[in-house]
Amino acid sequence: MAGLQTRNRVQASGVGNRERLDATVWMVLVAAGLLITVLAVALGAQLGTDAPPFLLGYQLEASPGLVAPLLVIVGVLWTVRRRFAVRCHWPSLLALSYVGAFAWLVALSLPHGADGLTRYVRDADGYTPPVNAGSISEILTSLAQPDGHASTAVTGHPPGPAVLLWLLRWLPLSDTAIALVWTALAAATVPLVLLAARSTCGPVAARRMAPLLVLAPYGLWMAVGPDAITAMLGAGALAAACHASHRRCRGWSATGWALLAGVLLAAATMFAYVAAWLGLSMVCLYFARRRPWHNLATGAVTLVPLAWLQAAGFDWVTGLTDAYHGFLGRVEEGRSLWWWIPLSLTVLIIACGPAIVASARKFRNTPAWPFLVGACAAIVFSVVAGIARGGVEQTWLVFFPWLTIAATAPAVQAGRPLPVPARLAALGGLGAVALAAVLISPW
Repeated sequence: MAGLQTRNRVQASGVGNRERLDATVWMVLVAAGLLITVLAVALGAQLGTDAPPFLLGYQLEASPGLVAPLLVIVGVLWTVRRRFAVRCHWPSLLALSYVGAFAWLVALSLPHGADGLTRYVRDADGYTPPVNAGSISEILTSLAQPDGHASTAVTGHPPGPAVLLWLLRWLPLSDTAIALVWTALAAATVPLVLLAARSTCGPVAARRMAPLLVLAPYGLWMAVGPDAITAMLGAGALAAACHASHRRCRGWSATGWALLAGVLLAAATMFAYVAAWLGLSMVCLYFARRRPWHNLATGAVTLVPLAWLQAAGFDWVTGLTDAYHGFLGRVEEGRSLWWWIPLSLTVLIIACGPAIVASARKFRNTPAWPFLVGACAAIVFSVVAGIARGGVEQTWLVFFPWLTIAATAPAVQAGRPLPVPARLAALGGLGAVALAAVLISPW
C-alpha cells in the first residue's frame, strides 16, 4: 500500500511538472508574439489596425463586469475540485458543460457594458442592411450582388448569418433576445466537441477536457458574431461523423448519421467559407476508422443545400472567389503579409490558451488526430494564400477547439489517463479575462 501511494505521488508530481512546463511555454510564446507586435508598431509596419495583433481597438478601464468571468472561473475550478467531471453521469456532464459555457460567454461580454452582447446585432457595418430586406430571396440577391458600399461582414461571409438574423427578427425578438439566442447556440459547441472527443479519445479524456473547453480564451469571440454559429455547426458535423463511424454503429443507422454530418457541414459552410476544411477532418476520420464509404453519403448530401442555395440566387463558389479577392483588395495595400504571419499565429496561441501547447506536445498520442489535421491544414493554407492578415480570432474560430483536442491525451500512446488540467484551464480563463478588460472586438 505504501509503495502504491508513493508511486501515485510521483505520478502526480510528474503531471504537475508537465502542466507547469506547458503553461511556461505558452507564456513565453505569448510574450514573444507580443514583442514582435511591439517591434512592428515601433518600426511603423503596415498593420491596418489600432490594436495589433487584434482588430478594432483597446480600451483600458476597470469595469465591474470583470467580476462575472472571474466568478465563472471560480465555479468551474470548484467543480473540478469536487471531481464532478469525473464522477457525474455523462448526460449530466454535457448539461453542466453547456451551462458553464453559456455563463462564460455571457460573462466575457459584460466588461465593456450592456451592449457587449448586442454590438454585433446593432452594428451598422455588419448585416443590418441585408437583414432589413423584406424576404430571404431579397437577402440572397443583395448578398450575391453586393454594391461598393457593402460591409466587410456581408462580402466576407455566405448568406447564413444574414438569413438567421432575419429569421430571429421575424419572430420577432428584441436585440437582447437575439443576442442571447445566438449565444445559447454558440455555447452548444462545448458539449458537441465533448461528444466527438468521447467517441475518438474515450470517456476519460473527454471528461477531463471539459474545463478547458468551458474556460477557453476564444470564448471572447464566441458570444456574438457569425463565426460562433459556424463553430457550433462544425462541431455538430464532426460529432455526427464520429457517431456514424463508431464501431457499434452499423447499417442504416450509420448511413443516417453520415447524412446528418453532411447536412451540418453544409450548414456550417453557409455561415463561413473556411468551414469546408472540416470536410478534410471527416475524410481522415472515416478512413482511420475504415468507413471510407461514408465519404460518399456525407459528400453527396453536403452538395444538396449548396445546390438549393444556387437555385435561390446565391452561387457559393462565386461568393468564395469574391470574398477572397475582395479581402485582398481591401487589405493588401494596408496590411503587410510578412508582419501579419507571426501576429496571426500569436493570436492563435492566445485564443487557444495553454491547452494548445499540451495538445501539440501529444499530437501523436491521440486517436483524435484527424481533427488536428483538418484544423492545421486550414490554418497553413490561410497563411500560404496570404489571407491571414488580421481578424483570425474570428476566421479561425471554428478550428480553435480542435487544436486543443489532444490536451488531455495520455503522455504516451495508450498510456495512463491524465488528471484534469485545472492549472491550464485557470490560466487560459485568466488570459481571457485580461483580454476582455482591454480589447474591444468588432463584433
